[in-house]
Amino acid sequence: MDDAILDAALEQMAEQGYQRMSFDSVAKVAGVGKATIYRRWSSKAEVATAALSKRIDSEPQLKQKAFSKEALISMLGAIRERLLQPNNMALVGTLLAEEKQTPELISLFRERVWHRRSSMIRSVLEQGQREGRIAKHVDLDIVIDMIIGSMYASYLRRNTIPADWPERAVETIWRGIGTVTV
Repeated sequence: MDDAILDAALEQMAEQGYQRMSFDSVAKVAGVGKATIYRRWSSKAEVATAALSKRIDSEPQLKQKAFSKEALISMLGAIRERLLQPNNMALVGTLLAEEKQTPELISLFRERVWHRRSSMIRSVLEQGQREGRIAKHVDLDIVIDMIIGSMYASYLRRNTIPADWPERAVETIWRGIGTVTV
C-alpha cells in the first residue's frame, strides 16, 4: 500500500506540481482513503520526501569504471536513460520550482542524486588527470557542470535527449580538456 501511495505522490507531483498535489488527489490515484495517508505521513512535504526517497533509492548505482572516454559516455548514457523515464524530468522541474517554498525537496535531490552522479563523473575525470590524459589545470567542477548542464539544455531545446548525446558531449568537451587522444 505504501508503494501505491508513494507512486501516486510522484505521479501527482510530476503532473500537477507540488503546490497542486493534495492528499485527496494522491489518495484517489493510489486507491486508498485520505486517512490511510495521514496515518503514515503527517504532511504533504513528508509524503513528497518519502516518494522522492523511494524513487532515488531505486536508481541503479553508476559503476565506477577505469578512466576512458567510453567510461564517461557509458555513465552519461545511464543518466540520460534515467532522466528520460516517465515523469523524471518533470520531477526535476517541480523540485526546482519548489526550491524557495519547500527547500527540503531540492536538498534531497542534490544530496542523493546530484552529488552521487557528479562524484562518479569526477572520479573518472580525476583518474584521467592522474594519468595525464586530462590537463592538470582543467577545473573539473566546470567540466561536470558543462556535461550535466548540456544534458538539461538538450532536453529543453528538443523535449528529449538524443541517444547520441553522451558521445557527442564527451567528444566535444574532450577537445578542451584532453592532453592526448584516448
